[in-house]
Amino acid sequence: AGGTESCDWAAMLARMNIITKEDAKKISDGLAQIEQEIINGDFDFKDEYEDIHMNVEARLKEIIGEAAGRLHTGRSRNDQTVTDLRLWLRGHIDILHDEMLDLLDAIVTKASEYAKSPMPGFTHLQVAQPVTFGHHLMAYAHMIRRDFDRLQDCRRRVNECPLGAGALAGTSFQIDRDFTAEKLGFDAVMANSMDAVSARDFVLEFLNVAAIHAVHLSRLAEEMVIWCSSPFQFISLSDAFTTGSSIMPQKRNPDAAELIRAKPGRIMGSFITIATMLKGLPMTYGKDMQEDKEALFDAVEAVFLIVPAMAGMIRDMQANEGNMRAALDKGFATATDLADWLVRDLNISFREAHHITGKIVGLAEKKNVMLENLSLSEMQSINPRIHQGVFSVLSVEASLTSKTSYGGTAPENVVKSVEEFKNLLQMLKGRNKG
Repeated sequence: AGGTESCDWAAMLARMNIITKEDAKKISDGLAQIEQEIINGDFDFKDEYEDIHMNVEARLKEIIGEAAGRLHTGRSRNDQTVTDLRLWLRGHIDILHDEMLDLLDAIVTKASEYAKSPMPGFTHLQVAQPVTFGHHLMAYAHMIRRDFDRLQDCRRRVNECPLGAGALAGTSFQIDRDFTAEKLGFDAVMANSMDAVSARDFVLEFLNVAAIHAVHLSRLAEEMVIWCSSPFQFISLSDAFTTGSSIMPQKRNPDAAELIRAKPGRIMGSFITIATMLKGLPMTYGKDMQEDKEALFDAVEAVFLIVPAMAGMIRDMQANEGNMRAALDKGFATATDLADWLVRDLNISFREAHHITGKIVGLAEKKNVMLENLSLSEMQSINPRIHQGVFSVLSVEASLTSKTSYGGTAPENVVKSVEEFKNLLQMLKGRNKG
């Protein structure tokens, strides 16, 4: 990023007749040579120079002579450094866009496979109502879609150019900030020179987006840990995403999911680090700002690890549909459907219906049978108005197919949602390529 920015700065200085075109050409060629030396590991960093900027300038002078000293005309390390940071972060946001889209593709594909597969929906980790596994997975698709939108919105504010703000006050040289911004692919030029060099809210915003995304992935990872556990056994993962125990040969541990669950702490910690660093800073630049990079780089490394790892796990995951169904059969998951039927068919208030249903569930629990296996006479012993029609709502399948309200778990809804997301992903992938 720094080499590109410096070359474009030199080109702008020549265009505005601040330096000669010959010097600009020497500077560009010399910077290209230095870039290759750094890539090859041949660059000799010297402690006598205080930072990377002075090391590069000293080496440039060795290569092209006095023309090297003209590169810094009208520019400060303050605006140069933050420009480079914005370029670096913008590039990583663009890569993360693609990683998020791939994760969404993995989730939507898996949801399509299990769009009609019943499983328990939980509240308080207690069996609540029947849903489909596809519907459950699509909940995360919607969460991650919002993360993707936040990332795109964040990119707009990252992609503003501070170059040309100087140390803090601008410059008396007649520079063309729009030229350098356009050459570097920025959408806009930052309008206040003091803000341009001191603003790090673009870093905070990215870390906030990354933290929210990591929290969402951690929630899904936690569910996968639970689903893999012996009491549940709702899913299985291959050896690619699990490890064995060093002492207990029967165990396969969902280590990848557990590591994903752990990473949000690092990312949230990076946000706190930079927010704390910034909160006490007056305008404009303080050496404290050097701390922005280590925390940001660590968070980016973490998020770039967990997103593809989750996509891989989702593609690898196989649902144990029999175990999911067995858990439904134990949890009286259609009790709410019974209460709704009492309200709808017998014109009973919901509060009374809730009370009646509780008694019927208690009876089924005492007899150790599912609600649909109680006899009509047994239910009528609780409320004599109950009739044969009640059995139309007590099965898991009946419950699922009835949830046709917008956003509900009816299999037809899930199939439609999956198709809508597939179309959306095609559009977003096309937009990113464009």
